[in-house]
Amino acid sequence: MSSPHVSPQSSAALIARFLKARGVDRVFALCGGHIMPIWMQLDAQGIQIVDVRDERAAVYMAHAHADVTGGLGVALVTAGPGVTNAMTGIANAHVARAPVLILSGTPPRAQENRGALQDMAHVEFVRPLTRYARTVREADLVLQELDEAVARAQGHGGEPGPAYLDFPVDTLRAEPSLAVQLPELFQPRRKARLLPDPRSVAEAVDLLWSAKRPLVISGRGARGASRPLIELLDRLGAVYLDTGESRGLVPESHPSVVAAMRGSVMSEADVVVTLGRKLDFQLAYGSPAVFGDARFVRIADCASELRDNRRGAAEVFASVDAALDAILSHAGDRVPACDADWATGLRAKHAARADKLLTSMTQAPSGSDGLMHPNRLLAALREALPQDAIVVADGGDFLSFARVGLSASTYLDPGSLGCIGIGTPFGIAASLACPDRTVVVATGDGAYGFNAMEIDTAARHKAPVLIVVANNGSWAIEVRDQQETHGKVVGTRLQFADHAGMAKAFGLHAERVEKPEELPAAIARAMANRPALLDVLVTPEAASSDAKSGLAWVPDLQALGAWDEAETQWRCGGQG
Repeated sequence: MSSPHVSPQSSAALIARFLKARGVDRVFALCGGHIMPIWMQLDAQGIQIVDVRDERAAVYMAHAHADVTGGLGVALVTAGPGVTNAMTGIANAHVARAPVLILSGTPPRAQENRGALQDMAHVEFVRPLTRYARTVREADLVLQELDEAVARAQGHGGEPGPAYLDFPVDTLRAEPSLAVQLPELFQPRRKARLLPDPRSVAEAVDLLWSAKRPLVISGRGARGASRPLIELLDRLGAVYLDTGESRGLVPESHPSVVAAMRGSVMSEADVVVTLGRKLDFQLAYGSPAVFGDARFVRIADCASELRDNRRGAAEVFASVDAALDAILSHAGDRVPACDADWATGLRAKHAARADKLLTSMTQAPSGSDGLMHPNRLLAALREALPQDAIVVADGGDFLSFARVGLSASTYLDPGSLGCIGIGTPFGIAASLACPDRTVVVATGDGAYGFNAMEIDTAARHKAPVLIVVANNGSWAIEVRDQQETHGKVVGTRLQFADHAGMAKAFGLHAERVEKPEELPAAIARAMANRPALLDVLVTPEAASSDAKSGLAWVPDLQALGAWDEAETQWRCGGQG
């Protein structure tokens, strides 16, 4: 008879020692028999287990941990439904290119494919969503498979993203040979700094320094390149956009920032630089229908950010910081051709729009139902947030308000997958990783409902997060689309549920706020008593920019209605 005892020399213990050596101090997990050997050995190594209420949330938390720390996020989920529950989180990390390691278990090898409890071929499910996916059946291969999975997750030699390993329970109990436990496999590894080809650097410099209206757009691949990016903007006189993947790289006060003029600058630029950024739906796929005759300079260290949808007139395959340093060095004292009046004019229009927005937010009228406009909530939050706050924005319609209404040096949201429901898990993980910073989740009530039970996790682990629920009792963007497109609302209204009451039941400080004048004091009390939740009633009548743009009805060729019309004209030979 086999014993459930797991020795300190077991594969499970080796996994825990490996993670500890690689700097992992926190794992997000939901317990189960198939992973219990790993679970107990993690505890034995002093690695904190943040036990969650749903496996999807465990992967979301690992994702957010990786984003705010710059390290590896680790999720531990049990077999069968534990893995299938986790798949939405894995899919989001896949699209976001987040370095997450997911570990699981399978039935003992003697019971495989015989109808054992939770016996599923997990790897077949997760392989399309991961950079690496393996079942490790041999104890002597555990260490090298862990090393390879972490390297793949962190993008060593390729695109970063989730990696997955599972282990039969008897393999976890088995003792690997000491001979295969080579010291170098425990050593932390840095991603290699990929240096650019000098010829591609020269091509990029020629394009950039001859551009009259240069636009720089950064993405997640540019994180860590703040210094050379700001120097490039200063030297070139270019204007700058960030679409949320890398907010904080360039301060909002920098004269190159023209976020409020996004539509204009995309159509006016003659050279567009993408730094570790895909040309996805948020950037009109780089289409000439939107970008006109602009030429592209693509800079990235992985192929998916280098040549998707539009090839560059110059393409620099390198780490973004190394590429920018090389470009600056090669340019030397060369004088750029940038039209300073164009850039200054865009910045002035941006500043005017931004100021107008701030004023309008504080004065936004209530709806006919007497409930406050969501911008009143965001204005009060913006006033209360410190400069180094971490903001997590979540939702459909509410996200559209929050991403322009809130300022943050670190900003997280559902990303290009549109994976709403990340807010509470992301906020919990960020607040545990950065307890000295204010972490605020600004979420719509629909998105909040996906992982509302994780407030229990916040309470149990004393995560110092403030969750603010904009409660409009509906899936507002869909309600508006149904009303305007179909003339009838079907299945898109919610209750004005008592989210504060639920939070109180789980031990959080919680208040329901119904009037704008109550917000400053309520926010101050919540900040002082985190974890906390504010349930703020807002009107569903407010129309967001996304609702007005046609995003909800999913146009045929482009994500937004105006872009779709331009694309149709361009493809038919008209003027975009």
